[in-house]
Amino acid sequence: MANPAVYFNGLFSGRLNNSGWLKSIVNAAAKRPSALGIMVRKEIADHIRSWRFIVLLVLLLLTFVATMYVSLTNLQAAVANENDPDRLYLYLKLLTTSDGSLPTFHIFVSFLGALLGISLGFDAINAEQNNGTLTRLMAQPVYRDHLLLSKFLGALAIVFVLFLSLALLMIGAGLLMTGVPLEPEEFFRIMSFVLLSVLYVGFWLALSILFSVKFRQATTSALTAIGVWLFFTIFYRIVISMVVKGFFPDPVYLSEADVLWYNNLLLDLLRLAPSQLYTDATTTLLMPSVRSLGPLTVEQMSGAIPKPLPFRESLLIVWPQVCGLVAAIAVCFALTYYWFMRRELRS
Repeated sequence: MANPAVYFNGLFSGRLNNSGWLKSIVNAAAKRPSALGIMVRKEIADHIRSWRFIVLLVLLLLTFVATMYVSLTNLQAAVANENDPDRLYLYLKLLTTSDGSLPTFHIFVSFLGALLGISLGFDAINAEQNNGTLTRLMAQPVYRDHLLLSKFLGALAIVFVLFLSLALLMIGAGLLMTGVPLEPEEFFRIMSFVLLSVLYVGFWLALSILFSVKFRQATTSALTAIGVWLFFTIFYRIVISMVVKGFFPDPVYLSEADVLWYNNLLLDLLRLAPSQLYTDATTTLLMPSVRSLGPLTVEQMSGAIPKPLPFRESLLIVWPQVCGLVAAIAVCFALTYYWFMRRELRS
């Protein structure tokens, strides 16, 4: 005879499994959207309807069309250059070819991407508090970190869709104009460029959200974020060059090993700027012949054959730059979370 406890447990579980009301409750709970998902969708809708996003979208589209026109105009000359080891990467040439009249598209992204991230996040929190909606929102059963995550993820989703659409538009235009099929190597490099651009914009987005928590006025947070961007874009390289030249001797009087150490130190200090990290990584991904991001000695260059690297090796070269951008985003978000959790939300 079977154990009575086992028999009644099986009978009870069978009744529960056969009950229709229990199945309906489980299905309703599975289909019910989470509070974070609702807040993210609300942020995406707010960004799409905002005039500042529309203006930046039009500006980015005009920049993309202009750079693509210049690249397509000079594409034949770039492919015919026998001295260029990357001449067979047709779709990568669309992102890196220029005649000098306009910078390439990834250079424009390093400039406009920061403005895009700042514009999407400089009033993320302080505008809610100044309008009186933050107190009512926090009175609902939602967590504070969900609010920060929704602000960040909503804007980042918009940026990802934007850059992915531009990349697919570029691939489609290349197929229509040239008829050359896209190689898997080029596809992986272009998608890596898209993800890297999203990371770069995500850093400036996280920094602007940090300032929106720190300062109560949206104008103050916007001016502070733009000031940081201008410093890293224009003045940081000048300051680093002056400091290194002031504290270290002239490289003309140094040995080869000391000159190599001097140049590596200068590059390491310059890579504290997010724009330098982004430029180094995109240059390596979009130009497979780039084998190093630092200075090389004569012994290292002797006997070297100009040959494109596989995608995996290029990714290994830029992995420190990618980790640097991710770490910068994490630091900004950690400070934002710390200040927002200690902030008084009532007026």
